[in-house]
Amino acid sequence: MLSPGVHRCTCVRRHNGSSPGAWRSAARHDLLSAFPQSQSKRFPMVFERNLTTAPLLFALAALLPAAFSANCALAGYPDRIVRIVVPFAPGGGTDVIARTLAQEMAKDLGATVIIENKPGAGTIIGTQAVATSEPDGYTLLMGTFAHAVNPSLNAKLPFDPHRDFAAVALIARSFNIVVVNPKSPFQSIADLIAAAKADPDKLSYGTFGTGTSAHLAGELFKNMAKVNLTTVPYKGAAPAITDLIGGQIQVMFTTVASAASLVAGGQLRALAVTSAERSPAFPQLPTVAEAGVPGYAAESWYGLFAPAKTPADVIDRLNKSAALAVQSEAFKRLGVNEGLVMVARPPDELDRYVRGEEERWRKVIQDAAIKIE
Repeated sequence: MLSPGVHRCTCVRRHNGSSPGAWRSAARHDLLSAFPQSQSKRFPMVFERNLTTAPLLFALAALLPAAFSANCALAGYPDRIVRIVVPFAPGGGTDVIARTLAQEMAKDLGATVIIENKPGAGTIIGTQAVATSEPDGYTLLMGTFAHAVNPSLNAKLPFDPHRDFAAVALIARSFNIVVVNPKSPFQSIADLIAAAKADPDKLSYGTFGTGTSAHLAGELFKNMAKVNLTTVPYKGAAPAITDLIGGQIQVMFTTVASAASLVAGGQLRALAVTSAERSPAFPQLPTVAEAGVPGYAAESWYGLFAPAKTPADVIDRLNKSAALAVQSEAFKRLGVNEGLVMVARPPDELDRYVRGEEERWRKVIQDAAIKIE
């Protein structure tokens, strides 16, 4: 039943090839015959206007999916497992940090966050896997110091560290410790520099991988202190430290995780930290800059990246989740054990930081003629 005053339109006139103007006039006639005369002065104008604006309305409707695509991407995110690719083997410092991050982010995101280890080729294999993944926020990369130095170490990379990635969050920064054998005559950085200058070919330092933070921290020291130390490469921190304790090498610029317990146990002597500021974890240790090499600073870092073109709203959601994660008790404990300074900065700050690190280490690598074949 129709309400009083409402009439059913029983006549439908189709466009039979006549001009649009004639068709609109006919349509108006049919409409007026179906509605009360009191409405005739207002409604025909609206009807005619709708006929002329219909194409515009259809065009606007076609644009709606694009306009709301970002919001739709975020609305159900995440609705499945999120993977963080670690381009190192399980058990190392980066792996431990990534697993702690995954555990804490999972609580906030309400989804499962897993770690996928893809080691090899100086982090290139794992990094490339993320670069070629779908930009949907479900595959992320735990980037490190290597992300900034690989472009200078490798003539060709299968990805561009800026074009192929979207920065998510700078998670944390860390430093290395300059350590020597406890029986060494070196009690300070000044002692080390003096000995290296007195006998340029005598002292050596151990590294655990070409282009690692331990390697480039040593090269930066040589460059800025104007000394010569012979570089001795090892396949990991453990064999290098074993030789340091045994007296085969004289010094290392090693990670906190690899050396802290040995320093505490008296098996190694720490001379300084490589960071720009003193560490709360080792307040008694001076920085290398304080100890005799002004301006020296070398640090490792950990940042979260997504494939390029990941929706901005998804990036923002991940950034907020990471920032919340590093405030957890688990990360506070990790900070002490690994010598971390928690950061959790916005995406644009991570991007600027990586570009600055890339430029700074490029000169060190070029001056030392370091290449990975």
